Amino acid sequence: MAGIRRTRPGWLTLRVVGVAAGLLALTATAAACGKAPVWQQPGDMGSSSAAPQPAALTLSLDTLAPQPSPSDPITASVANGTLDSVTLTNTATGKPVAGDLSPDKKTWTNSEQLGYDKPYQLVVSATGDDGQRKDVTKTFTTLKPKNMTLPYLRANVGTLLNGGTFGVGQPVTVWFDERISDKAAAERTLSVTTDPPGIVGGWYWMDDHEVHWRPKDYWPVSTKVTVTAKVYGKDMGGGIYGQQDVTATFKIADHSHLAVADHDTKHMKIYQDGVQITNIAGQDVTAGIPISMGKGGSETQPSGVVVDFRTNSGPHVITLSYDVYRMTSASFGITNPASPNFYDVNIKKAMRISGDGEFVHSRDWDVSQMGVLNTSHGCVNVPVVYMDWFYTTFRAGDVVDVKNTGKNLDLRNGLGDWTLSWDNWLKGSAIPASPSPTPGPSASSTPTN
Repeated sequence: MAGIRRTRPGWLTLRVVGVAAGLLALTATAAACGKAPVWQQPGDMGSSSAAPQPAALTLSLDTLAPQPSPSDPITASVANGTLDSVTLTNTATGKPVAGDLSPDKKTWTNSEQLGYDKPYQLVVSATGDDGQRKDVTKTFTTLKPKNMTLPYLRANVGTLLNGGTFGVGQPVTVWFDERISDKAAAERTLSVTTDPPGIVGGWYWMDDHEVHWRPKDYWPVSTKVTVTAKVYGKDMGGGIYGQQDVTATFKIADHSHLAVADHDTKHMKIYQDGVQITNIAGQDVTAGIPISMGKGGSETQPSGVVVDFRTNSGPHVITLSYDVYRMTSASFGITNPASPNFYDVNIKKAMRISGDGEFVHSRDWDVSQMGVLNTSHGCVNVPVVYMDWFYTTFRAGDVVDVKNTGKNLDLRNGLGDWTLSWDNWLKGSAIPASPSPTPGPSASSTPTN
């Protein structure tokens, strides 16, 4: 065995050397740093903390006009802290303005509208993340309008919408008591909501005072409708602001009624819920109720005005009803009793269907001519036996559609809203946009400050 030297396997030698080197490096590190080694996970670069920051307040008043509109929201928000208190007070009355603080105490917004030309003070207190308190006080006065306008929500020129029940052809009419120069701004304040929702409709401006809303098609029966004009604090152009928010609710009748009066046949067919009624007052009216319509022809007045005695063709919406109504040719300028077209009579059971004097009304003379000749000055004359039923069955908002007279009903003659196609109706909006279905009912607020 002499001359043979025992050796350890190479892998064992390398392991021992490696461990020793690691121990030496660890010892050197510990000795150099003067502290025990710190083991770290991969990617762990240690930790650091930023210094707490002071509260940074943002107030909407800083970006609003010096005299904000009452419709401008007054807000206060904080970064790097929380709001301790926010008070907005009418300094003339001492009355606080209600507001809402967010659950995280980061934002406050007034929930009560302000008044026109009123002084206010806003006081905001916050505590920053650094524990320091910050207080800000702002005073301001809201604008004083040059003029104000109040919208009236009407069914027609003689009837308000609120609380009424109307037929399926009833449009919404909004009449402003001042001329509106910024129609788009005014239209944006208006909304129509329905129950059930989803009824497609749109606005059409008749003139500088009046705008109408109608569905694409006749209303579904039993629909409940809410109309809101949230005009308060809104600029309508020319220095005119909305005077007060207004709301109206109304209902569409539980049954639809449509009358189709034909100049050529001299009969008027009646439909309820889309089905023709064929018996009225015990009489067979399958061919329609016998009627007499405008006789045609004209008379020229000394002023040059031409009076046309044709009934207007097109869908007429019933507006007003009268137990007794005085009808006189003087209403369209014929005052000479010698004129063959002069008349002055009291008519029982009359229902207005246009603005220029067309009515559906009873006629107890020349009954034999009804269904045979057109002899009226433009009205739709109906025998008393049928008119009694018609007068108690039809209502404002129901439709009388006149056919074949050769003279078309004008859009602005009473409620001629349905004379326009849907595409042409949409062109009357001040806001070019596709119509959208109406949402469900909504409410409006009224300012108290």
